[in-house]
Amino acid sequence: MHKKISFFSLVILIIAAIDNIRNLPAAALFGSTLIFFFVFSALVFLIPTALISAELSAAFPDKGGLYQWVNRAFGKKWAMAAIWLQWINTMVWYPTMLSFVAGTLAYLINPDLAQNKTYLITVILTVFWGLTLVNLKGLHISALINNICATIGTILPIIFLIILGAIWIFMGKPLQFHLNSSNLIPSLTNSSNWVSLIAIMASFLGMELSGVHVNDIKNPQKNFPKAVFVAATFIFLSMGFGSLSIAFVLPEKEINLVSGIMQVFTNFFHVFGLRPLIPVLTLAIVIGSIGTMINWLISPAKGLLHAAEFGFLPPFFSRKNKAGVASNILLAQAILVSLFCLIFLLVPSVNAFYWFLTALSTELYMIMYILMFTAALRLRYKYTDRPTSFKIPGKNLGMWTTAIFGLFGCATTIIVSFFPPENIDIGTPTRYLIMIIVGNLLTISPLLLFYQYKKRTST
Repeated sequence: MHKKISFFSLVILIIAAIDNIRNLPAAALFGSTLIFFFVFSALVFLIPTALISAELSAAFPDKGGLYQWVNRAFGKKWAMAAIWLQWINTMVWYPTMLSFVAGTLAYLINPDLAQNKTYLITVILTVFWGLTLVNLKGLHISALINNICATIGTILPIIFLIILGAIWIFMGKPLQFHLNSSNLIPSLTNSSNWVSLIAIMASFLGMELSGVHVNDIKNPQKNFPKAVFVAATFIFLSMGFGSLSIAFVLPEKEINLVSGIMQVFTNFFHVFGLRPLIPVLTLAIVIGSIGTMINWLISPAKGLLHAAEFGFLPPFFSRKNKAGVASNILLAQAILVSLFCLIFLLVPSVNAFYWFLTALSTELYMIMYILMFTAALRLRYKYTDRPTSFKIPGKNLGMWTTAIFGLFGCATTIIVSFFPPENIDIGTPTRYLIMIIVGNLLTISPLLLFYQYKKRTST
């Protein structure tokens, strides 16, 4: 009998998977319009994802997670597609997150190291394999480390930034912009505004990840929906107010993402005369980012384990260790990410490839969310008599409204991801479009092999 994780641990697990201080400067670039984009992203994505994850986890507490939800709605093939999209998206995302951790850590030792590929590869592989070994010890160990990392590296630094922003306003210091009705709504015809929306939508991904832990929670029907709402509220407020703090204090020209996130915070702390705190914040950001990756490592792997148990993967991948962890999937994942990171670092323009991977990863995730939202609609009618502690308010109309908002958010993000950003040299729009299409085909096509394997072993 393995230990159950507490309500508090679950809330922190969800916050750590989504909330990240590294997303704040990108959102701060929006200036006065960031409130519009945050509210827009919350309405068409964060709230629908939170509501639907909560209802599905409350309705099916026996076996949770994306694979089980889509399987009950549309069958095993679509469930395999959903879990593969969730898993392969994280494979695409890890190199960007790991290179960010290595680059931030370099700021603490010697900023020039961020350009040294030997240093980057060493840090990336050490961090990723270290996290894999932690996850092999079981969920209660990884949840404990996740709680510590998230508190030190995400929750406390973001609260500190918000407090500094509030002090700045109350002291009557000059603000970089003033909120009024004329500058709150952005020009919706400007394509760069919509491209930047990817940055905010990407910062809200992952609400459903915790669904796979439904068996590891005390009283899941009651605690899971509650944890989702507490976490979603904290994420929305902390991301919104944290970004506003930076945008109020720093001129837009000093929020330069190319020169690195630490440059933004150095400028921010310099304004307050708090330069000695820079190394402390740097270390906190690294710790918080490592905490984020713990949940992203184990949750999709757990979902892929369900697919392996249903015969889509060879029996080798369905083996668990003594701690009940899908050890072979985690190790295969670590080998694949190691190879992927080496390719990532061989590319001449890391910045352009970084954006390409971010856009591709977000797009793959949005296709997965389309499956999740449509599955929720189907399940609402398929299991009418199922007892549940939480249902989306407004009966079937409430469910349809929530799902349509979510589907609109996903479709908008997918369309936008086909357009290259103006401020990053990524080649011609046609070349970028071909890269995205080829990236999608390469990452989705292995599904055909899994279907063939399942068919061959079933007959």
